[in-house]
Amino acid sequence: MNRRARGRRGTDAGGRSPGIDTLAVHASDRPDRTAGAVVAPIFQTSTFRYPAAYSEAGKAGLHHYTRLANPTLAQAAGAIARLEGGQEGRVFASGMGALSAAILGRLRAGDEVVALEDLYGNTVTLLSRELPRWGIHVRWVPGEESAEVERFVGERTRLLVLESPTNPTLRVHDIERWARAARSVGARLLVDNTFATPVNQRPLTLGAGMVMHSATKYLGGHSDILAGALVSPDGSLSELDAFSATLGATLDPLAAFLLVRGLKTLPLRVRRQNENARALVKEFSGHPKVREILYPGLHSREEELLARRQMTGRGGMVSIVLRGGLPAARRFLSGLKVVTVASSLGGVESLVSLPLLSSHRQMSRAERLRRGIDDGLARLSVGIEDASDLIADLRSALRGV
Repeated sequence: MNRRARGRRGTDAGGRSPGIDTLAVHASDRPDRTAGAVVAPIFQTSTFRYPAAYSEAGKAGLHHYTRLANPTLAQAAGAIARLEGGQEGRVFASGMGALSAAILGRLRAGDEVVALEDLYGNTVTLLSRELPRWGIHVRWVPGEESAEVERFVGERTRLLVLESPTNPTLRVHDIERWARAARSVGARLLVDNTFATPVNQRPLTLGAGMVMHSATKYLGGHSDILAGALVSPDGSLSELDAFSATLGATLDPLAAFLLVRGLKTLPLRVRRQNENARALVKEFSGHPKVREILYPGLHSREEELLARRQMTGRGGMVSIVLRGGLPAARRFLSGLKVVTVASSLGGVESLVSLPLLSSHRQMSRAERLRRGIDDGLARLSVGIEDASDLIADLRSALRGV
């Protein structure tokens, strides 16, 4: 299918598995070595010439329509699968396209989804408003009960949906425990790994049955494409192909090419973003105008230990809860000069947004507060700028609050 590719788990000439920096540079297949090109060409075409009679179309290795198959899309999907340590991957036109395919392509009327309450706003919308129309029941797990997820699964459960760290409260949840709960009833665990990236966390190694990314964010890394991805540790994604082709959330070949280019620098970018985020947390924790800093592991000793166990880095996301609620948050944003006020995240530039006006605007205030999303919460996506410049910019903006 158009998004299909297998992740190559091979070793290098010395017999050892390559590091993630090497993987990022060399993980993508080169489907066309014509003229010795180091970078694979873009197959910017909607259709392909049939090599023989119509009866030959659709055979293994042949392409006939980009919605169904395209070498550039396969290159991107294979690279992401290998970075996540998976067997195969698919790419889509957006993260929500990937999520919709993963859920709607696998479930049917009468099935049940068990999902963490603290999910990205549009994920909550899909689960709470759309799935009931398909006859699919959703059972929500409050964040404070996440460690007892076993109580929520049952014989109708077919899929568990988890995000860790969460958006925008950056809470850390036990992926291994959720994976065990899924296996106990024959279900699969889907983990949204957008915030962590495979540089900081690999859910498949912790037992997840699928990993999802909004590749628009860190994987692309330059705020210039929309893309989504799914990765599995086995061949199970083929079960979604027919539905995905019908859904039509197909990634454009040019966007797939740019996604592959972005992946090559993913570890370098993420490590710098990790460092900058740590510097901001250290600098502004205890600031008189900041009520709370939200960052993976800061919530409790238990979450700190869990983050140490399942993450190799804490990521580039920091949420700042300002004293004074929404008016204070608005004044803070208006004072920023280096950090750009915009939705989305994961690019090389630092961005800041207010979840109540962007990612979680569909929710009522009561729903947001129940999830720990205060009116004064500003979600900061830390870029790769000099940390000293980011610190100076935030200091100046806080003086105006």
